[in-house]
Amino acid sequence: MRHIAIAGNIGSGKTTLTSLLAKQFKWEPHYEDADDNPYLFDFYEDMQRWSFNLQIYFLNSRFSQVMKIRKGTKTVVQDRTIYEDAFIFAPNLHAMGLMTTRDFNNYMALFKLMSQFIQPPDLLIYLRGSVPALVAQIQKRGREYENAIRIDYLKRLNERYEAWTTNYELGKMLVIDIDNNNFAANPEQLGEIVEKINAELHGLFPV
Repeated sequence: MRHIAIAGNIGSGKTTLTSLLAKQFKWEPHYEDADDNPYLFDFYEDMQRWSFNLQIYFLNSRFSQVMKIRKGTKTVVQDRTIYEDAFIFAPNLHAMGLMTTRDFNNYMALFKLMSQFIQPPDLLIYLRGSVPALVAQIQKRGREYENAIRIDYLKRLNERYEAWTTNYELGKMLVIDIDNNNFAANPEQLGEIVEKINAELHGLFPV
């Protein structure tokens, strides 16, 4: 059993790559609970009011996912990690004044407790994208609640993703530049990603 996780900013293509890799490798996909999230629409309308509620919802959802993954026997590919919530999204909301220090400290205390019961993924795939590339993807998929996303919000998240991945030491990591890789429409570029994943998981000679 292997746990592969895909990390990346909003609009980077995590869900698309999760689906493609699940099909390619016959892995079990675990998606981010976006469409059924009861806080997401309200959050983008009023980030300050709903930031803590949203982050707690995601924390609980992803903790449940990881516990389920580790109890299973199938190799899983996961859309976004619990670490991104704790080290990127929640701190960013706090830094922007959209989450109070009291709520942020409460959130981090809960994450630290949960982190004692989980293991990091065997391979992290980071989808790196410029803000223009992310905006183009967000506009293309046309989710109504994402219309209110601010450019500065995406930019700040990108900066935190770069800082987090630069210092990532929890396991193996593969970086994919989405500005120069259209894996969703180009089978050849998807094939290159598949080869890189095989090399990371199995060495130079895939089994």
